[in-house]
Amino acid sequence: MPRILGVDIPPHKRIDISLRYIYGIGPVNAKVVLTKAAVDPSIRAKDLTEQQLSQIVHAILDGKYVIEGDLRRELGLNLKRLQGIKCHRGIRHLRSLPVRGQRTQTNARTRKGPRRTVGVQRNPNAKTGIH
Repeated sequence: MPRILGVDIPPHKRIDISLRYIYGIGPVNAKVVLTKAAVDPSIRAKDLTEQQLSQIVHAILDGKYVIEGDLRRELGLNLKRLQGIKCHRGIRHLRSLPVRGQRTQTNARTRKGPRRTVGVQRNPNAKTGIH
């Protein structure tokens, strides 16, 4: 199983698809990296030579892509900043509600999680309808 920048990529897939398993590299960036590295996109990841792997790594590093841990940290800091300045988006993130203006009276279950049913507590000392 080939490793690129500390990430195991699937060996039986084409290299242009396998590169997408690196967080921060999508379809467009994968094609750009492969053209800079002069590697055929249709070759399988397990068939890459050590030289081709190193060319891909150098193309990713030279392209100054923010990937993996750095990208996750940057996104986390962005959310912390929004929450720290108490802006509308930050408050929505904090309360686990939709951030981009979607309705919440119905739907929004992905963001809000499963329904929490609020039951009615009956008073045991209340009069019953039976006389």
